Amino acid sequence: MFVHKKRYFFITENIKNINLENIKKLNKFNIIYRTNKLKDKKTDLLKFRNICKRKRINFYVANDLQLSKTIKADGLYISAFNKSLKYKYFKKFNFKIIGSAHNHAELKIKELQGCSIIFLSRLFETNYKNKKSFLGLVKFNLFSLKTKLSPLGGINRKNLNYLKNIKCDSFALSSAFIKDNKINKMFY
Repeated sequence: MFVHKKRYFFITENIKNINLENIKKLNKFNIIYRTNKLKDKKTDLLKFRNICKRKRINFYVANDLQLSKTIKADGLYISAFNKSLKYKYFKKFNFKIIGSAHNHAELKIKELQGCSIIFLSRLFETNYKNKKSFLGLVKFNLFSLKTKLSPLGGINRKNLNYLKNIKCDSFALSSAFIKDNKINKMFY
């Protein structure tokens, strides 16, 4: 059995990782395009964005306001390391701003940046180098009492159904999770 939430966020570094043709449910999926190097051409991103628009999938670009404007993305995703407060002014133009944080101090910055949704990262244990800490279900729920949060980090097939115990209406998955075709089919 799969956990049902109002929205799913997929974070990807390559638009080829996601097959939009299989998505049937409307207004439930959101894609965050995050990359340090522009791997995908702007024309390919624009085509991908247009498919997203037809399927009513929100498309966000991470930390690149100019690219976000160029392809007419739905909004901007601000990573935890990005501390600039200049983005909060774009909310006036019906531009959605979402972000991620790892601790209480970063949560406050995301609130000041005007993020409507904040992903609190690492819900579950991960095997990343130098990143051993994680929140767990109880700590996440305590954090979410004050701020609208979504979990991110360490979510895999084994712990996916634990998200039923999280007090939120959405969650985010990274591209590593999406590449598994068995998982990919679960959302469509």
